[in-house]
Order: sequence, then structure tokens, then C-alpha cells
Amino acid sequence: MPAADTSCAADPADLELETARRRAMETGDPAAFSRLGALLLRRGDLDGAERHLRAATAEGDRSAANNLGVLLHQRGYADEAAAWWRVAAVAGSAAAAHALGRYHRERGDEPAAEYWLRQSAESGHALGAYALADLLEHRSDVGAERWFRSAAERGHREAAYRLARILDGRSPGKVPANGLAASLGPQRNVAGGDTSVRDLRAAAAGGREAAEAEQWYRQAAARGHRRAALHLGTLLEGRGETEEAAHWYLTSAKDGESRAACALGFLLRDAGDTESAAVWWRRAAQDGDGNAANALGAMHADRGEPQQAERWYRAALEAGDVNGAYNLALLCAEQGRTAQAEQWYRRAAYAGHREAANALAILLLQGGDAAGAEPWFSKAAEAGSVDAAFNLGILYTQRQDERTALKWYERAAAAGHTDAALQVALVLQREGEDAEAERHLRVAAEGGSAEAAFRLASVLERDPHRDEAAETECERWYRKAAEDGHRRAQVRLGMLVAERGDVVEAARWYREAAEAGSRNGAFNLGLLLAREGSEPEAAMWWARAAEAGHGRAALRLALLAARRGDLAEGQRWCAQAVEYGPAEVAERAARLRDALQQELSA
Repeated sequence: MPAADTSCAADPADLELETARRRAMETGDPAAFSRLGALLLRRGDLDGAERHLRAATAEGDRSAANNLGVLLHQRGYADEAAAWWRVAAVAGSAAAAHALGRYHRERGDEPAAEYWLRQSAESGHALGAYALADLLEHRSDVGAERWFRSAAERGHREAAYRLARILDGRSPGKVPANGLAASLGPQRNVAGGDTSVRDLRAAAAGGREAAEAEQWYRQAAARGHRRAALHLGTLLEGRGETEEAAHWYLTSAKDGESRAACALGFLLRDAGDTESAAVWWRRAAQDGDGNAANALGAMHADRGEPQQAERWYRAALEAGDVNGAYNLALLCAEQGRTAQAEQWYRRAAYAGHREAANALAILLLQGGDAAGAEPWFSKAAEAGSVDAAFNLGILYTQRQDERTALKWYERAAAAGHTDAALQVALVLQREGEDAEAERHLRVAAEGGSAEAAFRLASVLERDPHRDEAAETECERWYRKAAEDGHRRAQVRLGMLVAERGDVVEAARWYREAAEAGSRNGAFNLGLLLAREGSEPEAAMWWARAAEAGHGRAALRLALLAARRGDLAEGQRWCAQAVEYGPAEVAERAARLRDALQQELSA
């Protein structure tokens, strides 16, 4: 059988229109004319639609009155359109009430707009509910949430997104990112201000509101809302679900959301795919995303391509991202272009970039301009730069203004700055406040300070009431400091393990300390070796300690020389022991020196 010829098959829309036209002609029913007018309106046949819609409205059809208003509005007759919308709205048309509310809002008549939008919303019209919520939110009215929810529950994607934003903003834990001069080590900043994905990610939090916000983000994103997809991605990435986050970033990026393209680039970079990351960053940067331009600049800088890095940093700055100026300053500083670095730091600092203000202050300080540095440190610290607060503490310490220095150290310490917490602890220890100092030492030690770990262990060790748990903790902190290369901690840890008979581990720690220049480590290693019968090697370590000013080591060497009859060498070491002390060692060394002198004179 030959295939059927479908070349003359009618379009379904044409069939629907023809059916409506025939029914209107045959019955003369206003509802049929209204439907025919609506079909013609959708097809763009305004003349044909108007004739049928007017016929239906003359018979009191409210749907026709609403559509006639739409038609007249399209033709530019807004006031006449509003008159027909009013007719339809009074007759109970929720769609007409919504259109009339929008008409009044566009003309600044908010009371009338609210009245008609509320009529529409309370009739269950999704667009009316959304428009009412938008009006109420503009006035900061808490009732907006109810109507966003109403519209979202009816499938309005923008309402779902905005409801999610309200809930997200109420989530608990919402948040809007060491040393002076060369020790600071500023890092490139690729964050792009308040609207950056990094800020969105930092704001992701748990709780009931966050869970509900996620639900609405998902609904809006599934309906093609690109910003909802972006926020959903940041929420998922914030809790480590990077694979699904990448899916939503990609969805949003493909719809033209530059921030999503930028965020996708960071995910790809973190996964090791720098080339693909660069593709998305470039796409975002070309759309004016300064964050992505900074990321491209940092990538080229890391590759040793300063010209390309500078190009993208400048693009970031042109996009309005002040981090571009800060990164340009860092790039110039790395290349030794100090004058240009200062210029870019100043530009970023004057624009309110706190870390640029801190870096500018450091640059000025390195150039000997302490007076010029101080205001920039203060500006950065007041803006929330923890490093600047710490640096101010150092500045005032150098001026011997301990009270002001402590104020800034305490501010930096309260924000978690490790070195600042150590400095506060040192002040408290000088004042005999070991209990309060211990709290700050713990903060600094847990932040990675070897000196703080050593001092914390010392405080614990001095406690006469310490129990077994405290002794264990004491050794743990000594070990942490020792493993980080702290020489005094290595010596003290060696002493602790030696006391329980572990001479092998003790020797290892003494040797590490001695080889790093610790005279106490060298002396103790010598003692341990002498006890084990390795007197020649012990003498070698004592000699190293004595040459570094260790009186006890010098006395030991004097006794060794006296035993083997080398009286002159014994006297030489005695003289050093007398010089170096301490007092009891100097006294013993003096007696031995006198005895050796008598031997030589005999």
C-alpha cells in the first residue's frame, strides 16, 4: 500500500482557529466570539481579534474584556486598555486585575496597584501574586514572602528564585576573606566583590531556611532560571558536592550567566583541568566578569607569563573590579617595579581595598616612611584587615608604646591571627598572667606557631597540680614544636624522653637541636654520649657548645683535659667557664683553674 499523502495535512493551530470561527458564526455565543478573538490575538491578527473581542465584551464576557485590554495595550492605547481591564477585573477576572495593578504601578499609583494586585493574588493568580510580592518587597514589607511563596507554589520560577533568596539571607551563619614588611607575603586576590561566586559560596549555610531555600532554587533552576542555577551550584559546592555543583554551573553558564562560567572555571582548575578552566574564565571575562579576568591573570602569572597576566588584570580593572589594581601591584612588586607597584596599591587602596592599603603601608615602611605607613595600616585595620591590625601592633611595639600595641594585637588575635595571639600571650606572661596567657597560647599553637606550642608546653609543665593528662598534653605540644624545628622544644623533648629511659629518641632530638645551632642540645647530647661511653664524640659536642658560650660544657672540657694531664688546655676551658657562668659553674671553674695553676707552678 502506498504511503499516505500528508502534504495537505492541516496545522493543529489552523484547525483550532477554524473550529472556533465556525462555532462563533453558527451559535453567536459571546464565549465563542471571545475564544475566537483570543486565538486571533495570539496569532497577531489584531484587527480580526478586536472585532470579535468587542462583540463578546458587548455581551458582558469578562475574558474578552481582559483580552481587549491586552490588545489595546499592544497598540499603545494604555488608558483605554486599563478601562477594559477594570471592567473585567470588577467582573472577577484575576488576569485583568493583575494587568490593571501593573498599569497603576507603572504610573506610580502604588495604593491602586496594591489593591488590584491583591485582588488578583487572592484569586489564585500566580502572576498577580508575584507582582504583589514584588511591590511589597520594594517597600520592605514582610508580607512579600507570603506572596512569593504563593506564586512559587503555582510554578512561577522568578518567584521561586526570589523566595529562595529571602530564605537564604535568613540562614544562620551568613557572612558578606603574617608579619610586618617582607614577612607578610600578600597573595593574589581573584575575588570579585560583593556579587562574586566566592562570596555566595562563603554565605552557604545550614538550617531549615537553607534547606527550604535549596528546594526553591532547585525548582527555579529546573525551569531554566540561570541565577537560581548559579546559587544552587554555590550551595552545593559549599558543602562539597562538586559534581552536582558543576552541573548547575554549566547549566547557568550556557544560559549566559558569567558568574557561573567563572565558578565552573574554578571547579575545573581545582580538579586539575586548567585548560578547560581557562576556556570558561575567558568566556566570563569577555562578558565583563572581573573575577574571571583576575583568575586568568593569576593563571598566566603562575605560568611565568607576566604580559598576559597584566593584560587580564587590566581587563578586570576595566570591568570595575578593584582586585585588578591590587593584582597589578603584586605583579609589579614581583618584578621589582616598586614605583609602579606603589601606584597600583594606591589606586586599589583609595578604592577601599583593605589588603592593598596594608601592602602599601608595608611598601612605605620598607622605604623608611613609617609616618606615611601608619595611616594606611590604620585604614586597612579599621576596614577589617587582620594583618594590618597585627602590623600596627608591631609598629607601636617598635615605638615602645606597649599599651597601643597590645590593643591592636588583641584585635588581630580576636580575629584568629596566630602571631598576634602569641604577642598577646607574651605580654600576659610578662605580667605574670599565665592562666590568661595559656588561652592565647592555645590559639596560636593550634594556628601552627611553634613558639606558642613550646611556651604552652612550658606553662603546662610548670603547673604543680598537673595530672597525667596534662603531662601527656605537655609532651604533645613539645613534640609539635620540635617537629616544626623549634630548637628549645627539641632539647626539652629530649630531656622528657631521656627521663623515661628512651636514650635513642633523646639522642635524636638533642642531635637535631645541636645541628641547628642549639648549645644546650649539643651539651645534653655530649652528656648522653659520655654516659654511653662515647667520650671522644661527647667532647666534640661539648666543644661546639662551649664555643657558643655554654659554661657547663666548658667546665666539662676542662675536667676532661685535667684528667688526661693537659693542664694548659684545662686552664683555657676553665677561663671560658668562669666567663660564661652561671655563678655555680664559674665558682667551680675558678677553683679548678687555681688547682691547675698550682700544678703548673709546682
